[in-house]
Amino acid sequence: MMMTACDDGRRRVYESGDKGESWTEALGTLSRVWGNKHTGPVKGVGSGFTTATIDNRDVMLVTLPVYAKNGEENGKGKLHLWLTDNTHIVDIGPVSDDDDVTASSLLYKSTGSGDKKEELIALYEKKKGVEKDTSHGMVTVRLTAQLKRVKEVLETWEKVDDIVSKLCPSGSTEKSASPDGACRIAMPTKGLVGLLSGNFSGNTWRDEYLGVNATVKVNGGGATKATKASDGVKFAGAWAEWPVGAQGENQLYHFANYNFTLAATVSIDGEPKGNIPLMGVRLDGEGDKKLMELSYNNEKKWILLCAGGPMSKEYSSDWRPETKRHVVILLRNGSQGTAYVDGQRVGGDAQCQLGNTNSKVISHFYIGGDGEKTRSQGDVSVTVTNVLLYHRSLDEAVIRVLKPNKISTSRTLVAGAKGEGTARPGRAHGDGSTDCGSGLLPLLLLLGLWVFAAL
Repeated sequence: MMMTACDDGRRRVYESGDKGESWTEALGTLSRVWGNKHTGPVKGVGSGFTTATIDNRDVMLVTLPVYAKNGEENGKGKLHLWLTDNTHIVDIGPVSDDDDVTASSLLYKSTGSGDKKEELIALYEKKKGVEKDTSHGMVTVRLTAQLKRVKEVLETWEKVDDIVSKLCPSGSTEKSASPDGACRIAMPTKGLVGLLSGNFSGNTWRDEYLGVNATVKVNGGGATKATKASDGVKFAGAWAEWPVGAQGENQLYHFANYNFTLAATVSIDGEPKGNIPLMGVRLDGEGDKKLMELSYNNEKKWILLCAGGPMSKEYSSDWRPETKRHVVILLRNGSQGTAYVDGQRVGGDAQCQLGNTNSKVISHFYIGGDGEKTRSQGDVSVTVTNVLLYHRSLDEAVIRVLKPNKISTSRTLVAGAKGEGTARPGRAHGDGSTDCGSGLLPLLLLLGLWVFAAL
């Protein structure tokens, strides 16, 4: 595995399965998640990373700087520790003060016989002054508290995966004879990155996997509001935004620009007077153009909007007020969009062709409404529960049985989590930062990774 700091401002991650003969960009998982440099004349900071097996789970730990969002430009950022299992990503927290860090490295040590034998150490280089030719110093930090937090996050991921797997899909309502009453067909957790359920307060809808939280927004005036519901949120003129590119420098859901599946259970309280957007995707840039959107109207039709074009994909359904429906939108290969309602594809077999999206960047997902003041929903409210986000496009055969039973997640979920990882095992560690534009891979880096991987 190699991380490169590229001229486009993103850090790219490459994987090799043949000892470096060929490299493939990990676009669907870690690549382009982290920013390369802060705004202004600040050069990229060398990253440190190590792979490890912690509590029987293969993970990767990364150190990268995080810069303040208050607009102050001092060219410095605090070095943070990040945890990933190649599916979920969590910012564990800072490992440095306001030092001017130029490079970092990580070392994880374990004898496999108890917590007291585990050690996580960060080594980073910092400038000693502000002059151009200033000298550098080395700092070593023992990350005991951070390692404890890593274990807490891993435990949360496992708990949430277990809870999601018990949201039995339709067609699998009958429990098995096993003591834990597991579903005969389990809800898929492979590639499951985020879950929005009953953890809502203020204007924050918290991701149960401790990744990216959604923000609930309300248009000014009137009685518009959002209130907590069982395993979700009830929107009355409000909506939620789940950021992708809108996260800024570090974009944990960057994969959504290529492949994703967004699934939820929705119900409408009242008769729609017009078109009600239920969930969709907005692009970044001028006008905040919509990439795709699933909505329901007063003619009892489900409508899929494709790339801001005409609403040509429809599916008729007699939907009584407060009836729960399971809805899905997905993107495949960055160019094909599809929507499903209770396993039925909106628009039949025709694909929603989105064209060339290479130059387009997703800003955020919107849920429960689209945020446009021009849309009036009257007294109609929308309740959205158990929103699932995958970093892959699920197969249609899976989606057809994806409608979950009503099983409360709120009673057992702790503040965040998620699971299932594919990070490569081993002890490889080192700094993988190189200049993307040069086209050259540092020989010492590759040799170092191979040597440590063999230990």
